[in-house]
Amino acid sequence: MAEYVVRMADEQGHMLEQLEHGTSEVELRDRFAQQGFLVYSVKPKGVLTAELHLLQRRKVPQDQFVIFNQQFVTLIHAGLPIIQSLELLIKRQRNPFFRSVLQNVRDRLRGGELLSEAFAAQKVFPKVYTTTLLAGEKSGNLEEVLGRYISFQRLAVSFRKKLLSSLVYPALLVVMLFVLLTFLITFVVPQFANLYHQLGAELPPMTALMLDIGVNARAYAPYGAVVLVGVGFLLWRWIKSDKGATQVDRLTLKVPLLGDVWLKYQVAVFSRMLSTLLTGGLPLVPSLETAGESMQSHLMAHGISQATRSVREGRGLAQSLEETKVFPEMSVEMMEVGESTGALPAMLNSVAEFYEEDVQNALATAMSLIEPVIMIIMGVVVAFVLISLYLPIFSLGAGAVR
Repeated sequence: MAEYVVRMADEQGHMLEQLEHGTSEVELRDRFAQQGFLVYSVKPKGVLTAELHLLQRRKVPQDQFVIFNQQFVTLIHAGLPIIQSLELLIKRQRNPFFRSVLQNVRDRLRGGELLSEAFAAQKVFPKVYTTTLLAGEKSGNLEEVLGRYISFQRLAVSFRKKLLSSLVYPALLVVMLFVLLTFLITFVVPQFANLYHQLGAELPPMTALMLDIGVNARAYAPYGAVVLVGVGFLLWRWIKSDKGATQVDRLTLKVPLLGDVWLKYQVAVFSRMLSTLLTGGLPLVPSLETAGESMQSHLMAHGISQATRSVREGRGLAQSLEETKVFPEMSVEMMEVGESTGALPAMLNSVAEFYEEDVQNALATAMSLIEPVIMIIMGVVVAFVLISLYLPIFSLGAGAVR
């Protein structure tokens, strides 16, 4: 009997995932269906299968999630009960996974759970969202709090799209360089190697080196591809670990130009997130905890966690963040002014706006430098390959003329 990963929900809507032995997927589905469970998926156990299954079931597209919340707030504002609003949105949801998650949320609400608890139990939504819901429930103003979260998400999505669009052209140049080199080395160079072998010509060292690279690359390309895939998988697993991600963050921050852009981007995200939570009525310490756990940078998340402990002990936010040696001096000074004037959420928004604009300007400058550098590298590499290949022909032509 084989082992399978079974994902299902019980009669109360509680999601379950466990390993089970069975003769087939169909047999397991029938077994748990007869016991009253709603079976979502049955997958054979395996390292790769488990990893891919985990990735697939943990993805709710951000754009769809923002649209869902916009519609959810509109229905609540119109006076519809929360469960009825969810029922309408479930019928309109085309994403099967997202629809199953919303159905589970609805069933949990019917069972008496709070909205924040029902969403948190799904383990697929950002903590900043479930914490925002909790703040709205405690304050009795869920509609307004969700409206602030939607505004935050709109700005975050818009800012991320601008960053990605500015990286498209350099990425295309890099891909083109890689494809061109692959074509030259694996196809063109071996053709010249056969030609010079038939002619029996004496080759310059540069040409001999290039031909050796091309012949060996073509012969060992399948083995190299397997090695690259294996190394890439192990590297991916290491980056997913806390230690690996923190080390990658440290290396990223040391990259000229791009490291500074990455740090400022993280500061902007943190500032806007913290401002949204504080404006929603959440105390400072829980807001810091939520913002820290939602950060992409593990290095910054550790710094925020350290600052949270200091704030819990009675120190100010600006002083605590300054002691982490992670946040830029300008951001700390602006937060200190916000603390002293009692307008911290507004000042955090100003910090976010300042660094978002700074990131866009710095990224535009970096891209204006990177693009010509990539073009120069492409020209030098292609010129080197072509000269090394045609140099013997020039020599033979000069000898024939003599």
